Amino acid sequence: MIYMPAEDSYALNEVLKKEIPKLLKKNPNIKFLEIGAGSGIHLLTAEKLGIKKENIFSSDIDEKSVTHCNLLGYNCLKSNLFENIKGKYDLIIFNPPYLPEESYDKQQDTSGGKKGDEIIISFLKNAKNYLNNKGKILLLTSSLTPKISFKKLGYNFKKISSEKLFYEQLFIWNLAPLTFF
Repeated sequence: MIYMPAEDSYALNEVLKKEIPKLLKKNPNIKFLEIGAGSGIHLLTAEKLGIKKENIFSSDIDEKSVTHCNLLGYNCLKSNLFENIKGKYDLIIFNPPYLPEESYDKQQDTSGGKKGDEIIISFLKNAKNYLNNKGKILLLTSSLTPKISFKKLGYNFKKISSEKLFYEQLFIWNLAPLTFF
């Protein structure tokens, strides 16, 4: 099932509109990777902001999302997190499934595991291996997600956005491996 844009997608999209132009000033050849591309909204934004289409890569665990993003003209492959990813990137973004698993919601596009942070932790354990020198990650989390110790996972972090919704608060983090700062 393709994850259709919702409040979390739009929040991350607004951050991309601020961050990508700054990154492009430093490096006009940014290599961009989105894990969990869903509908492709962030791929379209990245291209519209000036990242070269041939430098935009993505993956999703859902075959329909992969097909959809490929039909949009983007390089998208089926992958469970970094399972089939090759290469290094300057910017990796992830709007993960972050909700705690409940008996009525076990969808792979929304449930982040029993506590809600398992997928995020797995992502962070591997993500630094796919970053170029001075590469960074933009990651979305929620107040419903257990607090994650970014430092213990080897990252410097800065909250760059938060948005209060009636049932949760969304946070977007700028992360870089400790050795890169």
